[in-house]
Amino acid sequence: MSAFLPWLDRVSRAFWRVTGRPVDLAGEHQWLAAPTHDGQTVGDGWLGAAAAAHGGTVREAAGGGLLPDMSQLDGPDFKAAELRPEIRDFYEHTSDWRLEVWTQWSPLFRPGGELISRFFGRRVQQLALPMRPLDVAHGMDSRVIAIVGADGGQRSAGWIRKLRSTGEYVYSGCYSARVLPRSVQPSVHVAFPLEAGNVQVFLRPRVSSDGALELTSPAGDFGDVGAYVVVEHRAGAHAARVPIHEAFRVYVDTEGTLRTDHVLRLWSAPVLRLHYKLVPAAP
Repeated sequence: MSAFLPWLDRVSRAFWRVTGRPVDLAGEHQWLAAPTHDGQTVGDGWLGAAAAAHGGTVREAAGGGLLPDMSQLDGPDFKAAELRPEIRDFYEHTSDWRLEVWTQWSPLFRPGGELISRFFGRRVQQLALPMRPLDVAHGMDSRVIAIVGADGGQRSAGWIRKLRSTGEYVYSGCYSARVLPRSVQPSVHVAFPLEAGNVQVFLRPRVSSDGALELTSPAGDFGDVGAYVVVEHRAGAHAARVPIHEAFRVYVDTEGTLRTDHVLRLWSAPVLRLHYKLVPAAP
């Protein structure tokens, strides 16, 4: 079985080359240029190459954030100044916060999620979605590593999350603000590196009337916010928009606790719900 799985990975990349469209990541489709990996096991091994691509390095320090300043997302539909200060602090100083997580799978999609997690996510140490509430009962460890350019400025950030109980990787993502060609409103861009490719999500930010942050990736056309798969091959890169849609609501509850509700859908069908309790980490 172990010898068969890497072959299945190659078949998967061939599928996306056939169903996707050719893209020029150095030119017209530079908005899809994001870190990839050169091995089967991802973990945090992509960080050094991602920094080198910008002529820079990686930097891990206390108080590191997914975005150095939430005002990077300011545009006609979003103003960082309207956010609750706790929410802004979480994104700008993410490593100062501790994550507690609860999960609930749709019964319809749970068997498929189990197969993907067991034979793909845990094996490659990427996108290993937790399947059972007890999997995350002890919470997640969270590291933020800044990817800095030659000028010392943060270009993006790697957010590495592991199960505290087992040390297994759950997510290893690259976070930044990015403007899509069909919009003037910056989006939150998240790329999950994979061997010779990645999965990317562009999320539209919005501040609700109570100062909560809403991030969504609704249905749309190629070039709109949403989810994409990108694969690279000696013949060039190909990309496909996929019908995965996400909605996050980051808010402060009536007791002053920062929380996040996350819903993942396939087309319009709910697949997975996650709830995060976010508390300041102990010094």
